[in-house]
Formats: sequence, structure tokens, C-alpha cells
Amino acid sequence: MSAPVLVDTPIGGNGHGHRRLAVVSAGLREPSSTRLLADRLTEAAVAALAAGGADVDVTVVEVREHAHDLVNALSTGFASATLQEALDAVTGADGLIAVTPVFSGSYSGLFKTFFDVVEDGALAGLPVLLGATAGTVRHSLALEHAVRPLFAHLRTLTVPTGVFGATEDFGATGSGTASSGTASSGTAPVPPLTARIQRAGRELAPLVLARPPRRTRPVLAAPTPFEQLLTGH
Repeated sequence: MSAPVLVDTPIGGNGHGHRRLAVVSAGLREPSSTRLLADRLTEAAVAALAAGGADVDVTVVEVREHAHDLVNALSTGFASATLQEALDAVTGADGLIAVTPVFSGSYSGLFKTFFDVVEDGALAGLPVLLGATAGTVRHSLALEHAVRPLFAHLRTLTVPTGVFGATEDFGATGSGTASSGTASSGTAPVPPLTARIQRAGRELAPLVLARPPRRTRPVLAAPTPFEQLLTGH
């Protein structure tokens, strides 16, 4: 599989213009807490990008829908058309949100397999927001000891705030605030998970807006027809 050629093409000025955001969700069920967290992170990032003057296109990749194609790609070295479309959406994005469930203290195998088939170097320098979900907060450090090192290996630019959501977090009504994560007089309290989500979205937006939009161009944009090759022309 060959990575698309990325062409930096400025649109507008001061970081404004059109941006593409890819969201990789590796939840195994429908509905899933992983997809729920991915959707909330996307909303926060899109809001922050819009505040910076950018129009945003969002492409969501549900990894479980490509499970069989991923196994085939690993064994043959070739991606199906649908899997390649998903890979192109990720490698051609201006920013990435990647969310995995945590199993046995680490990212899921399906999540890892998706990034295993991404062309080497295709994600270098890409701003990434990381998220993870699990049934208990005991797995919260998986973001730092497993997921973040994976994306460091991929040479991405990950935002400081990784967002972990345990089952209990989705129903929490704690006392954080959207701006600082702490309660203050005159400020309506928000759940701690919401505060982390909003902070992470605000961290991703400037990294995306600081770079010119990336556009993909097929490596073989105009291949010579086989019939023409046979004629020697």
C-alpha cells in the first residue's frame, strides 16, 4: 500500500479556511462508549476549529467495519477499496482523533492493527488527540503507557491532554469547568470528563490551524493504460 502524496496548499490566511478531521473509533459494539467519547471529542474539536475561523469536514472510521479487510491487508500487503478509502481519509487529514477501548491494560488489537497497515511515515507531524475508554478507572494510565508511545512511534504531534472515560465518568456530575477544570463562583459546574474533552479540543485546534491544509494527490494520478504499453506508445 502506498501513502497518498500530501500537498501543502494554503487556503485563506491566519490559519483560516477548510480543514479535514479524521476520527478513528475502535469500539466493538453499537452503540459503544468508545464511539460516544469519539463523538464528544469531535464536537469539542470542531467547535474550537470553528472559533478559529475554519470550516471542518469530518470523516469517521469505525475500525470494526474493516476487521476482515485489515487481516487480509496484513497477510497480503494490499488493502481493499473500502479499507484504502479509510486509510486515505486518515493520512490525508489535517487532524486526527483516535479513540480505543482498553483491554488488558492496553489498546485493543483491532485499533493497533489499523495503524499497523498505515504506510510508514504517512502520519508524521499530524496533530492527534488521543482518547480511551474502559469499564473502570484502573485502566486510565493506558493512555500514557501504551497509546501515547504508539503515536510517538508514528511520529505524530499529540496534544498534551489525553481523554480517558470510564463507565462511571459518562454519568458523572462533578464540579469541573469548561475553562479550567475547577469550580469557581459565577461559573456553572460541568462534569470532569466534559472539562477534559473541551480542554483537549482547544489544544488540538491551534495545532491544526497552524499548518496549511493538506490535500491528497494519488501517487499514480494518470497511469498509462496497459493496452498502450503493449503497443509501445
